[in-house]
Amino acid sequence: MPNASTLSPPPVAQSFEIRPIEGPLGAEILGLDLRLPVSAQDLARIRAALVKHNVLVFREQRITPQQHVAFSRRFGPLQVHVLNRFHLQGHPEILIVSNVIENGKPIGLVDAGADWHSDLSYMPKPSLGSLLHAQELPAEQGDTLFANMFNAYETLPADVKQALEGRRAVHSYVYRYRRLQKLSPWRADLTQKQIDEVPEVEHPVIRVHPESGRKALFVSEGFTSHIVGLPKAESDALLRYLHEHSIRAENVYRHQWRAHDMVFWDNRSTVHYAAITPQHLRRTLYRTTVEGDVPV
Repeated sequence: MPNASTLSPPPVAQSFEIRPIEGPLGAEILGLDLRLPVSAQDLARIRAALVKHNVLVFREQRITPQQHVAFSRRFGPLQVHVLNRFHLQGHPEILIVSNVIENGKPIGLVDAGADWHSDLSYMPKPSLGSLLHAQELPAEQGDTLFANMFNAYETLPADVKQALEGRRAVHSYVYRYRRLQKLSPWRADLTQKQIDEVPEVEHPVIRVHPESGRKALFVSEGFTSHIVGLPKAESDALLRYLHEHSIRAENVYRHQWRAHDMVFWDNRSTVHYAAITPQHLRRTLYRTTVEGDVPV
């Protein structure tokens, strides 16, 4: 039997505040220490806040990669990104997002946020949510923007909602990768094995959130290649309209990173974007993604 002194301490309920951020989505979590085991009661409160606010900002989290992974796993199985060369050593569940170049090579995915997208929507079970932990931040730039896809759906004209009912769209990792490859010198060709790991999938254009029951748009500039059953020109025009409608200023929260921030967002009800930060402004973050459900 293990020595009692080596066992992790039992979870203890913590006193913390959930403070809504002014705007269309988001809340700060203040006073919670993720270095400590989170109680089931606190976890339920956090999960309910995620569903309600879409984006949670945990301030001052001086956690290790092990603690990052352990907390993320409390919400479900973790998904391992197909670009294994950017996994954190010893922690394949963590994807390094970074613009830092060492020995002529990037240490992480440079252009992870180069267009609006929902993480891993190209999977049969897209991500429930992503947890991104700041490691090194520039003094300027480097913000991440989030759009509320509940609001995006609810503010559509009635005729557009009706036209979208029952429609499905194709989400493709290769579609996005090859488009970004033209813009970035750091994206090497995918191997056939990598391509085989991420076949195209179809998901409903309007999905029902499995926890709140609310309807959200589930298409993105990044991964959605086309709407099934429509001519290409019509599909392209409709996706362009939905994208422009979704990212109107009144529907977007801009997160300005602070040291040791952990941001947890709901990929079922948001899309996000982070412009590529110039190389002289060093930016590195660690990301986990939690597996979700088959969209309905």
